[in-house]
Amino acid sequence: MATQSETTDKGVGLALALSALAVIGAIAMVAGAPETAAAWGFAAAVLFSSLAVVSIHLYWE
Repeated sequence: MATQSETTDKGVGLALALSALAVIGAIAMVAGAPETAAAWGFAAAVLFSSLAVVSIHLYWE
């Protein structure tokens, strides 16, 4: 007897979106001339990259 299971790619899509934001944060870090702008870019890159990893782990089945 066959059973149906429903799978989604929500984790992959969310991880790709957050990874794109992390790349934007890394670009802002490199392009940020003052130290505070580079620090905010680094913070954004680290935050969004860690959220991308968390989203993959939450939705991986």
